[in-house]
Amino acid sequence: MIYLAQLAEFLDQFLRVHQFELDPGGIYRPSNRPIQRLGLALEPWSDLAEWATETEIDALFLHRPWKLEGDQLPAHVGVVAYHLAFDEQITLGFNPLLANTLGLFELEVLGPKAGRPIGMLGSTSSQRFESFCDRVQRAFGGCEAVERGLPQIVTKVAVVGAMTEALVRDAKTRGAEIYITGQFRQPARSAVLETGINVIVVGHRRSEEWGLQALAGVLRDRWPELQVILPPS
Repeated sequence: MIYLAQLAEFLDQFLRVHQFELDPGGIYRPSNRPIQRLGLALEPWSDLAEWATETEIDALFLHRPWKLEGDQLPAHVGVVAYHLAFDEQITLGFNPLLANTLGLFELEVLGPKAGRPIGMLGSTSSQRFESFCDRVQRAFGGCEAVERGLPQIVTKVAVVGAMTEALVRDAKTRGAEIYITGQFRQPARSAVLETGINVIVVGHRRSEEWGLQALAGVLRDRWPELQVILPPS
């Protein structure tokens, strides 16, 4: 049997919550009920109560739990919630799961923030920019924007959960031909133009949805008997 405390203990370790003293995450709504069916969602939505009843979940993972209302879940359903740790560990940042999906290896830390890596540099097999861009769009189900730069052949990629002039220049100086991020930040535009780096903007929401799917896979591997259920897209 799996209980909410065991789930939270595993997620605390997997998401390295000890690095996030001001926003650690963990048990948001306690429950002693054994968990056979676990729901995963980014945030509460209007049909959450109906979905929770139909799927008969015993517990729920939320990325943004703040708008959860008491009547949206049956009383026995416990909740775990992780915000900053989820964003930095399993979306766009130093994320080995995503690196594997994108075919990146020899990972390096990019842009430490408060002692934590905010991004990664990874090598990839030599290929044209278009080929790697297609791979990114398949992984995330699309992207918001692609800004072409000068390099046509890709051998090194930066994946970063932020975009500043300093981060863009650092990535380019260290050999990256592509900068992947969630949102294009205009203060970094001059660095993009001057360095000629390619930019792929996948969108913050897409990166979160990828992270939720990846987390579902991690939990299924950890507890094969656990039924992990995601809401309809």
